[in-house]
Amino acid sequence: MKLGPRDAPGYFARPEAQRTGLLIYGADAMRIALKRQEVIAALIGPQGEEEMRLARMPAGELRKDPARLDDAVKAQSFFPGPRVAFVEDATEALAAPILAALADWREGDAQIIVTAGQLKPTSKLRKAFEAHKNAYAAGIYDDPPSRGELEAMLSAAGLPMPGHDAMRDLTDLARALDPGDLRQTIEKIALYKLGDATPLTSHEIALCAPASVEADLDDVLHIVAEARSGEIGPIMKRLRAQGVQPVALCIAATRHFRTLYTAAADPGGASQGIARMRPPVFGPRRDRMIRQASSWGAPNLEMALSLLTETDLQMRSAAQTAPQMAVVERALIRLAMLARR
Repeated sequence: MKLGPRDAPGYFARPEAQRTGLLIYGADAMRIALKRQEVIAALIGPQGEEEMRLARMPAGELRKDPARLDDAVKAQSFFPGPRVAFVEDATEALAAPILAALADWREGDAQIIVTAGQLKPTSKLRKAFEAHKNAYAAGIYDDPPSRGELEAMLSAAGLPMPGHDAMRDLTDLARALDPGDLRQTIEKIALYKLGDATPLTSHEIALCAPASVEADLDDVLHIVAEARSGEIGPIMKRLRAQGVQPVALCIAATRHFRTLYTAAADPGGASQGIARMRPPVFGPRRDRMIRQASSWGAPNLEMALSLLTETDLQMRSAAQTAPQMAVVERALIRLAMLARR
């Protein structure tokens, strides 16, 4: 039977022990691994592997010994409870032993869990599980987690449901991160909130989220965008001491002001423009950039981008004699002065 995207998350969290088997397939190996871990843990419990109720076999081992899967399905454990025979990274070449084990399955046997890569609709494995009356086939796609999946991940981490703003930021984060990184981030948030019963905030999510490439340059970019020209000199000294390259600073400034321009030029306003950004901008940084985009306006931001383009060309010019960091610093000061108009 087919397990659709809407029903799959609920089944993965609460699988039925009396089923013959489950095929999980898709292009993203990390997503597949996370789902089968969830299913197997729900079936056999935290002690299942120690109690030898899980038989794990990579595709290569099953290829060498085709009877191994059927033996694992029929084998009995010394401990009571559901059992699982897990075949990892199956291919069409293993269809024969897997289909034989499906056909020979009887009530009380171990459930057959199979993971595979992308399978065509004509795949023997996929067709067998989809046509089986007591087994499921679930395709895992690259769609971001749904709200229900996020809530399940938060619940599993022991976190209460956050408010509207924090949930929006988590949803944006889920669109930007790989599944494994998202799970690690939620675990990090859970550790950060350990013993803290207050609701999760956008600021706490921003603190625990993976840092962006431009994180070390954010301070100077915000100073420029907020027209605080008097603070540019001291922070530029610190950046020089840290070894920040002028080209990297110019690129980061261009990205920042391009983001502001995209937001300011959005027909729905700066707030809607920032909300459409990919990768997402969230937390206090999002609110700050909305204020900056609204304050500058699209015409001034066009001038800012022109100035940064001229600066980039000047730095690349063979006739350039001034130190590159001085050229960038001068451009940033001019931008800060432009913001005051």
